[in-house]
Amino acid sequence: MRIALGVVAGENDVTIVLTGPAVHLLDADTDDLVDGDDIAKFRENLKRLGVPFHVEKSALPVDGEGWNEEKHRTIPVSPDDIAALVGKAERFIIF
Repeated sequence: MRIALGVVAGENDVTIVLTGPAVHLLDADTDDLVDGDDIAKFRENLKRLGVPFHVEKSALPVDGEGWNEEKHRTIPVSPDDIAALVGKAERFIIF
């Protein structure tokens, strides 16, 4: 997320896709994650810059409690949608 923020700050188009456990980067409490205390700052800056999060539909939390409480713009995507995004990209970074 920090790298995406740096790339978008350089006035480049960025698409962030969260799959599997990565959807928990939008959890209200990320303190237990690596760099968890900084994640909220990165999310807020991405939100301010208008960068949505493409989120794998099948990985969305079932109860949603504590997830995306900051109301970041999310776009649910299927595996086919993700493949299409990758197919249109000029370059990409995968973690």
